[in-house]
Amino acid sequence: MDIKQQITGLRDELRQHNYNYYVLDNPTISDYEFDEKLKLLQQLEKAHPEFYDPNSPTLRVGGEITKNFETVSHRFRMYSLDNSYSKDDLEDWEKRIKKLVDGPVEYTCELKYDGASISLTYEQGKLIKAVTRGDGVQGDDVTINVKTIKSVPLQLMGDYPDSFDIRGEIILPLKGFEAMNEERVEAGEDPYRNPRNTASGSLKLQDSAEVAKRPLECLLYSLKAERLPFATQFEGLQKARDWGFKVPSEAKLAKTTDEVLDYINYWDQHRHDLPYEIDGVVIKVNNLQQQEELGYTAKSPRWAMAYKFKAEQAITVLNKITYQVGRTGAITPVANLEPVELAGTIVKRASLHNADQIAKLDIREGDTVYVEKGGEIIPKIVGVEFSKRPPQSMPTVYITHCPECHTPLVRKEGEAQHYCPNTDGCPPQIIGRIQHFISRKAMDIEGLGGETVALLVNNGLIQNYADLYELTEAQVIPLERMAEKSAENLIKGIEASKLIPFERVLFALGVRFVGETVAKKLAKHYKSIDAIAEATLEDLVALDEIGEKIAESVVAFFNTLEHRSLVQRLKNHGVQLEISAAALANQTDKLQGKIFVVSGVFAKVTREELKKLIEDNGGKVSGSISGKTNYVVAGENMGPSKKVKAEGLGVTIISEDDFLEMIA
Repeated sequence: MDIKQQITGLRDELRQHNYNYYVLDNPTISDYEFDEKLKLLQQLEKAHPEFYDPNSPTLRVGGEITKNFETVSHRFRMYSLDNSYSKDDLEDWEKRIKKLVDGPVEYTCELKYDGASISLTYEQGKLIKAVTRGDGVQGDDVTINVKTIKSVPLQLMGDYPDSFDIRGEIILPLKGFEAMNEERVEAGEDPYRNPRNTASGSLKLQDSAEVAKRPLECLLYSLKAERLPFATQFEGLQKARDWGFKVPSEAKLAKTTDEVLDYINYWDQHRHDLPYEIDGVVIKVNNLQQQEELGYTAKSPRWAMAYKFKAEQAITVLNKITYQVGRTGAITPVANLEPVELAGTIVKRASLHNADQIAKLDIREGDTVYVEKGGEIIPKIVGVEFSKRPPQSMPTVYITHCPECHTPLVRKEGEAQHYCPNTDGCPPQIIGRIQHFISRKAMDIEGLGGETVALLVNNGLIQNYADLYELTEAQVIPLERMAEKSAENLIKGIEASKLIPFERVLFALGVRFVGETVAKKLAKHYKSIDAIAEATLEDLVALDEIGEKIAESVVAFFNTLEHRSLVQRLKNHGVQLEISAAALANQTDKLQGKIFVVSGVFAKVTREELKKLIEDNGGKVSGSISGKTNYVVAGENMGPSKKVKAEGLGVTIISEDDFLEMIA
């Protein structure tokens, strides 16, 4: 046997043993024998670097150093899940689903692992990239660290597709977490707080050898590709197991919400029997074609729902109520608490939401309160233990002036929150608006974070986001913690942001009620900032999904001299304030005013490509057929009830080829 064959054979053998041990939990050789084979492979690879393989089992030990984790875009967006907490929530969800898809609906029930989300990309069976969830659109490339996790296959087995992504959670099993903490305590260090945060923090360690020492695991649950070789979510889980991924076997098929609830109730009682933490159950429509029919909202898939187990509560004392000012001027009251452990973390603060909530619960300083961590990241106070209220207690009087600039607060009719109207003179509003402008989903300015924005404002270097484009390296270098290289990167990042497309710039401006989706719609329709600025209230309300509240906010923004001045300055600096010629070249008005419903499976384009073609040519995509629908684009396996409904309403049914000819 020649050296190359020996190396290849050892790699295959070690991969199989690794799979047996970490995925199947069924080792067939001793740890000593495994280590001896690994040492031999390391020696051979060192002596013959010409046979280097980036996915060799020897690289599991780590050792590479990563100073900065590069931000990369996800090939397929990572959506968050809507939450439910009751049988009623689930039944409402099921009713919505059955209105939109044909035929019986089955569900795959899976455990909701409490870890750090990850997306793995495989090409030709080899791990190419591992990216954190980030904001769902882009995350951090942590491939070097993820390669050290033994349950992540570096080379797949079987009949895998050429190219796909697989999603999962990096978790720290409870036994391993306890062992890590025992070592830390023995070494005189503070123990880690909880497995989830420790797993998440591990992914961003700079030394991959340190990551390799941690007993992390990766549990997988979802495959993404243009074409998948199976028809259901449940089949997908089995395929992933066959290819070498660690997919827990607790997933179950359910035909009704009663069966779903049986699964939920069982795991609510037995979750502490598992070797890792879960915080609920995820329910998914099993049929992948039905998933495609249902599609997504701006934030979540319509075909999946997370059922969160009842939130943990803690009881503690509310020491003081303070008030925060947001970028829009909204005032948020905050409860400063006696520190208490809740769901594995120490909680010191909780949101009180608004004056009405304080009055409703009669919350006062000095009260003993119940704190809960439900579906929200920030804990909230859900009640007061009145039997422990101090006798000298006085009702809370909500503040009347801004805690930062002392301007009298206003509260508009029909709104729950108080606002500071001093838009251009209140420091947190100024800083908040610029922080929003530079954020990932907006201008995504590399080298510029929230703390640096505060430094720039507090040192009088900027007062608004247009000022960013006039900064120089010489101005920035003297700032605290700002080295020459950091200053250079910051200025380069600001310059690079001039290429950010118009719809994201529009979102970055911070017009109240104009989120990502609304910004895209306005940019697509009006095509330039000048056209939006001249739009009347009536023009805006006439647009689909633009309500009066949004329209009033847009008109008010552009009626303000200061805002028009800011926009003009951005224009002068070369920021993209209209749709680029390249983007316009792909857009027409051929389908203007036409409403389409897309149903079935397509051969020449994917469903998402088809929807984009409709929108790029001025049409609108709807999820359900109505009297307003102009066309149904029907692929293979179109639902029979959709066909009957379209025919009954006289809606024209066209094929994929008919549609492509229509826009040719």
